[in-house]
Amino acid sequence: MSIIVKNISKSYKQVKALDNISLEVPSGELFGLIGPDGAGKTTLFRILTTLLLPNEGTASVTGYDIVKDYKSIRNTVGYMPGRFSLYQDLTVEENLRFFATIFGTTIEENYDLIRDIYVQIEPFKNRRAGRLSGGMKQKLALSCALIHKPKVLFLDEPTTGVDPVSRKEFWEMLKRLQEQQITIFVSTPYMDEAALCDNIALITNGKILRIDTPEGIKASFPHKIYKVKSTKTFKLIQDLGAYEQTHSAYPFGEYIHFTPNTTAFRTQDLTHFLKENHHTNIEVFETGPTIEDTFMELSD
Repeated sequence: MSIIVKNISKSYKQVKALDNISLEVPSGELFGLIGPDGAGKTTLFRILTTLLLPNEGTASVTGYDIVKDYKSIRNTVGYMPGRFSLYQDLTVEENLRFFATIFGTTIEENYDLIRDIYVQIEPFKNRRAGRLSGGMKQKLALSCALIHKPKVLFLDEPTTGVDPVSRKEFWEMLKRLQEQQITIFVSTPYMDEAALCDNIALITNGKILRIDTPEGIKASFPHKIYKVKSTKTFKLIQDLGAYEQTHSAYPFGEYIHFTPNTTAFRTQDLTHFLKENHHTNIEVFETGPTIEDTFMELSD
C-alpha cells in the first residue's frame, strides 16, 4: 500500500476536522477523496504530507511513518495545494528550476515525466507565474510537484476555479501519469470527477461515509430514483417536500431527483398530485443513481 491511514483524528479547538479516519490507497492507484468544503480533505492531506500532526491515530506514506520519517516522506511525495502557492514574481521556468534544485535534481533529468504537461506552458516560460491564466497556473503547479519524480502525488482540489476544458485536460494528464506508476491521491468537491477515479472515499464533517469504486458507490444506492420536472421549479421542490410518498427531493440540474419512501410508488400518482397543485409540462421518469445521490443519502 502506498498510503495507510489508521484512526486519524484532528481537532482545531472545539472543531473536529477529522474523526477517526481510516483508509488505504494501493500503489499506482488514482484515489479520490470526495466531499464538500469543510469536510476535512485539506486537513488529511496536510497530515499525510507532514505539514500537520494528528491528535490521534497513525499513518504511513510509501512505508514511512508520518511522524518519525517526515523527512523521507517530503522527499518521496509531490504536493499541489488547493491555492496556487508558487512564486508569483518568478517566471514559469524559474519556478520549475527552483523546485528542481530544492530536491537536488534538474528539469532536464526528469523532463520526460513532465513533458506532456510542461510543453503546453513552455512557450510562456519567461512569463511571471502571477500573470498566468488559471489553467496554466494549474499545469505549472503540477509540473513543480512532479519535477523530483515523486512516488505519491497529493492534489488538493486541483481543478477548483478552473474552466471545464482545463479540468478535462487535467484529468487526462492524471491518467497518463498513472502509467508512470505514480500513486495519485486527489481531493475534489466535484462529483463528476469522482467517476474518473479507481476508488473513492466519500467524506463529510470529518467522517468517511463509504469507500468503494465509483460504480460500487452508485450501486449501493438503496432506493429507486426519478427525475421530476415542471415549469415551476421552486414550487416543485416545495410540493415534493410536502408529498406523503417523498423520501428525498433535491435539485439536480434542470430536474429534481426524487426518491419515494415506498415500493408502491407509481409515477401516475405523483403526476396527478402535481397537476392538482397547478404544475404543467410535468415529466416523471426513472433514472439511475449518481455518486452525488449516494452521497446525499449517506449524509442525511
